Amino acid sequence: MGWKTLDEMEMNGKTVLVRVDINVPVEDGRVTDATRIERIVPTVTDILAKGGKPVLLAHFDRPKGKVVPEMSLRVTLPVLEAALGRSVEFVERPSRADLDALPQNTVVLVENTRFAPGEEKNDPAIADFLASLGDIYVNDAFSAAHRAHASTEGVAHRLPSCAGRLMAEELGALEAALGKPQRPVAAVVGGAKVSTKLDLLGNLVGKVDYLVIGGGMANTFLAAQGIDVGKSLAEHDMTGTAVEIMAKAQAAGCRIVLPVDVVVAREFKAGAANETVPANACPADAMILDAGPATVAQIEQVFATCRTLIWNGPLGAFEIPPFDAATNAAAAMAAALTKAGKLISVAGGGDTVAALNVAGAADDFTYISTAGGAFLEWMEGKTLPGVAALG
Repeated sequence: MGWKTLDEMEMNGKTVLVRVDINVPVEDGRVTDATRIERIVPTVTDILAKGGKPVLLAHFDRPKGKVVPEMSLRVTLPVLEAALGRSVEFVERPSRADLDALPQNTVVLVENTRFAPGEEKNDPAIADFLASLGDIYVNDAFSAAHRAHASTEGVAHRLPSCAGRLMAEELGALEAALGKPQRPVAAVVGGAKVSTKLDLLGNLVGKVDYLVIGGGMANTFLAAQGIDVGKSLAEHDMTGTAVEIMAKAQAAGCRIVLPVDVVVAREFKAGAANETVPANACPADAMILDAGPATVAQIEQVFATCRTLIWNGPLGAFEIPPFDAATNAAAAMAAALTKAGKLISVAGGGDTVAALNVAGAADDFTYISTAGGAFLEWMEGKTLPGVAALG
């Protein structure tokens, strides 16, 4: 696919710069979800096994080029050391001499790359400095690959480069899902606004056989068909765009799947009184908060005929029961088909991962991407600078 893997690199005795994403959630000085840290372990372990000295480069939060003590990566050290089963040397601003003085089997974590003013501007001077620290560059941070920063793109042009295990796994899964997929292919796209996912929808209708639209976006598409959606979240100024997307889908042979029945309520709160009505019968004083059971049955039929599924976004207001029912049911169906070997399922995006975890379906999906913006931009068909630089 145009990039090398760890297996193709000679690392014995080399200092290996590894761009990782350990931008994990922290509360009261403690990491609350170690998933991203745990997922870099295979890459670090393999570099050590090949005789390389891993020097981890990562960002944390948004310090915007200033040193912000509460955004120090030091907070991740205890969890990182536990995940790797070894001590990690923390360095605020390394020099090559400092790194060379450490034993070859040392793992090094460098302070937040975004403390440097030129990191996010892809300043050549920062990229040169980073390149001076190592012999090989490994990018294992797909979730930061849509950013052309010094540590994700600039340094890759200055050293022999390859993809880490997580990056290679992610790219392989994505290529299988949308690059050269087993057909038929379905995509589930949910979320609040059509306007934030225009590029995504425009790209997908030319590549998938079925496009399931859920959440507030579905209300906009219903409104575009002249259906009254009451007080539902909808972008009425985007109905013309929705019509254009539907026409483009029809021309491409892509079937758009919209709700045929909906769950409506008068207030947006957990356990709110609700009813299920046909999609074209939302009361004027109510709002659509989920897809109904007939819609779920329709979605399940689509999944059953497909070989590949890409999922981004929930089908309803999944954060608030009982408006998580459609998302949970569809996710369970996708998980069951995947487990039975009948479906390749790839999902990504923050809300999506949260929804699939709540549904208890995430473990059975073929691949769950921890990337947000990068996953979305890949689905939109955009070139990711951090990936392109490895080619």
